[in-house]
Amino acid sequence: MNSDPHRGQAILRRGPDPATARLTILCVHGRGASAADILALADEFGVRDVAYLAPEAAGRTWYPSSFLAPMSDNEPFLSSALGVLDRIVHDLWQDHQIGPERVGLLGFSQGACLSLEYAARHARRYVAVVGLSGGLIGPPGTPREYAGAMDGTPVFLGTSDPDPHVPYARVVETKEVFAKMGATVDLRPYPGMPHTINEDELEAARALLQRLNVER
Repeated sequence: MNSDPHRGQAILRRGPDPATARLTILCVHGRGASAADILALADEFGVRDVAYLAPEAAGRTWYPSSFLAPMSDNEPFLSSALGVLDRIVHDLWQDHQIGPERVGLLGFSQGACLSLEYAARHARRYVAVVGLSGGLIGPPGTPREYAGAMDGTPVFLGTSDPDPHVPYARVVETKEVFAKMGATVDLRPYPGMPHTINEDELEAARALLQRLNVER
């Protein structure tokens, strides 16, 4: 089995070059979707001075089992997927001297789970972390003693309640973990909403991108 199945996959781009953009947002698609699908949100946001980078998962799936399964059930895919995000963050610094304080993470469903898990494992100040219908990865009882601190990073969590794939209790746990790590968390449950993205979530993310100003 390939030990790094997502390495070398395409990274799609939208907006200005990261070197000249006010912010760079990593957009992470869900299971069965594509980088092009998640990049469609860039058009919805209408924030033109932000660069959007969207990596493509091998086989359109970041990891094969539920995000609630034992971690080992999703290896080596999970580690490979987290490595994709880490390489992008690393390359932004190496190529353009863009630090995490100018980088945000946004994902839907499986992409939200991956984005949130990456941010927790690599805790630091980001411009924002947006998790749409997702939560931290691992079975119930997974230790959540992540190193580092979020240093006031705004974290938005939007989810249906109930959601057919993401237990609301896991989203609440995710909020509590990030708050403990020093993030400012906005959790919004939407009773009866299907597993999708609604206009209120789009507006919340848009507002974050519009108001965040960082030094270049």
